[in-house]
Amino acid sequence: MNSKYEWNLKEIFKNKEEFEQTKTSLKSDLSQIKTYEGKLCESSKNLYETYKIYEKALQKFEKLYAYGMLFYHLDMSNQEGIKLYKEVESLGTEFSTATSFITPEITYADKEKIEGFLQENEELQRYKRDITDILDEKEHILSKQEESLLANYSELFSAPENVFDILTNAEFKFGTLIDSDGKEVEMTDSNYTVYLKDSNENVRKQAFDLMYKKYSEFVNTITELYLANVKATAVSAKLRKYKSSLEKAVKTDDASIKVYEALIKTINKNMEVNHKFIELKKKLLNKKEFHMYDLYVNPFQEEKDEISFEEAKEEVLQALNIMGEEYISKLKEAFENNWVDVYAKPNKRGGAYSMGVYGVHPYVLLNFVNSKRDVSTIAHELGHSMHSYYSNKEQPIIDSNYTIMTAEVASTVNEILLSDYQIKNETDRNKKAELIYELLEMIRATLFRQSMFAEFEKEVHEKIENNEMLSAENLNEMYYDLNKKYFGENMIVDDEIKYEWARIPHFYTNFYVYKYATGISAAISIATKILKQGEPFVKKYIEMLKQGCSKKSIDLLKMVDVDLEGSEIYDDAIAFYNEKIDELEKLI
Repeated sequence: MNSKYEWNLKEIFKNKEEFEQTKTSLKSDLSQIKTYEGKLCESSKNLYETYKIYEKALQKFEKLYAYGMLFYHLDMSNQEGIKLYKEVESLGTEFSTATSFITPEITYADKEKIEGFLQENEELQRYKRDITDILDEKEHILSKQEESLLANYSELFSAPENVFDILTNAEFKFGTLIDSDGKEVEMTDSNYTVYLKDSNENVRKQAFDLMYKKYSEFVNTITELYLANVKATAVSAKLRKYKSSLEKAVKTDDASIKVYEALIKTINKNMEVNHKFIELKKKLLNKKEFHMYDLYVNPFQEEKDEISFEEAKEEVLQALNIMGEEYISKLKEAFENNWVDVYAKPNKRGGAYSMGVYGVHPYVLLNFVNSKRDVSTIAHELGHSMHSYYSNKEQPIIDSNYTIMTAEVASTVNEILLSDYQIKNETDRNKKAELIYELLEMIRATLFRQSMFAEFEKEVHEKIENNEMLSAENLNEMYYDLNKKYFGENMIVDDEIKYEWARIPHFYTNFYVYKYATGISAAISIATKILKQGEPFVKKYIEMLKQGCSKKSIDLLKMVDVDLEGSEIYDDAIAFYNEKIDELEKLI
């Protein structure tokens, strides 16, 4: 493999010695922080000095954790990588334990006293957002002893997700199928979607059956892992005096239950638009029976949708050129300087993500398999990366870690801009139809599918919080019924789809997926304005990206005229979806 397509982790640490030195230095910082325990709020000087050391420590820890996680994800069967990841996870527990007194001590201090410190000590202004957030969350903070106890249990709370990751990424073998050329090939999590998009129905059905046969074999184990995760979240929410896990999650996102409910309510009110697209899919494929394994086939695709990484890279750069000179120069730097680990490899973590490393640069994991769909993934993940770039450049580390609520906006704006560029520049009628279809499919998968996931999560959490006992059979049934509602009468909802919930890793980050749906709704609004207004709105948008988490997420999005608590933003997104369905119907 060409090293230009692989991460250069030496930009985080040149060697193991530098890693160890940073770890030792971090432990020293944590020891210093602990000396302020019990006297943090005695003076503005104590509060400032603690935060100053904490900021230093956080930068070191972020680099250590990133190095350990990225190294591990390159080969999840590598024992050295597993050991290193466990080591940085343990460091995370040490970090949480050493700093766990900060929040409760500020919480239990007199509010006016702390506000006085912020006024008298100008240097404390650097940490004002974090301090005021703690004061605002006073009712949800536990005593110092309780916070310390929870911090010590943090590794145990992450155990279900870790076991799920190892089981499904490193240990699952799905078996082989016969491809369109008559060759026996191994199916993996990475190439599964490629086979689902194959024009040969037999190939699609083989892939679908292999995937869910494996998950059906382990569904009871995965049920226990998932419910353990849900229960841990419920206990934590209850201990912290939240009304529900959902309330805790949306507050962490700087969102609100109004956002979650507005999304689900508006989607349910407009379900017929999704059914309309499913009906069109069935018609375009000329299928008497339209199955779940037919869902991802593009009926306009005349040949294998292969593209080289170099071609994909150029397409992304051209499509995002509207974002301005600095944005494009940083994207080029990402491609040329090993920010991206490109190709799928045995035991490499599946999927794709971007991880910002403060003081270094973002790292992007891809599993590129030369599919045109991968071009959208590149644009998506680089949206996250550029958000991290701007946020880390403009904000101190404490204010740089933006919430997922705004992160999914940055990534999806790029996807919409890419799609618009591709459609406008395509002269072939059939290929244009193919591209519109792909855009529609992206909206369906992001807006409607993720809302379906969000409904599933909400139902599971509510049942657990009401002390209902759930089995694998219950979860399967709940998930199957949601599929029937979302896909409508034109889709045969195959029995095997009831296991799909068991392969969704995002369910282990509770109430994560709704942000994809809110994200695409906001992104459609923002991308439309970028295309209509150009540079003035681009500047406004980038200014929002620079804010990190220095403001509440809902307020940040209001900077670009997006209100997530109202139904209008979701109605507009669904209207855009409906318009594109009509555009495709006219084109054919």
